[in-house]
Amino acid sequence: LLLPISALLILFFAIIVLIFDGRPIFYTQPRVGLNGRYFKIFKFRTMNNTKLSKKQLEKLNEKNKIVFKAKNDPRITRLGSFYRKASIDELPQIINVLKNEMSFVGPRPPIISEVKQYELKHLKRISVKPGITGLWQVSLRQDNNFDRWVEKDIEYIDNWSFLLDLKIILKTFNEIFRLTGD
Repeated sequence: LLLPISALLILFFAIIVLIFDGRPIFYTQPRVGLNGRYFKIFKFRTMNNTKLSKKQLEKLNEKNKIVFKAKNDPRITRLGSFYRKASIDELPQIINVLKNEMSFVGPRPPIISEVKQYELKHLKRISVKPGITGLWQVSLRQDNNFDRWVEKDIEYIDNWSFLLDLKIILKTFNEIFRLTGD
């Protein structure tokens, strides 16, 4: 039911990216999905081509342990900053859902280098299909602790139900409308 609306939204926001930031419109990145299978995730491009050294990236990183996140990353475009805040950059992942690589709700698909650093307790995250949104995104969105993210993903996996997915989707819309993304 949402496919025609989603397609129109993707087309609209793609045209905006093309007008303000040029090509490429989409960004693809290898990610780890169900049972460790690789796939390419689709997102709207939100960064320019500025190259940063490993040392510069380490200095920018605000997350602990395995993941990278930087609010003031100089590579993020102005439009990209808004797309991230409103989670619009995630919209093309509907393509991944249609390709059966992702679902709407589930643990976020990690990048390959992250999974290579996983401890045994982290591997449960990739035992289910990854999602566009998930429990930690609606309950720990601004939390920088990777282990707490994993705990929420495992809580989701252990307590999965259709009702829980519905609740997470409704909370996701609340987060989007409140512009709580980074």
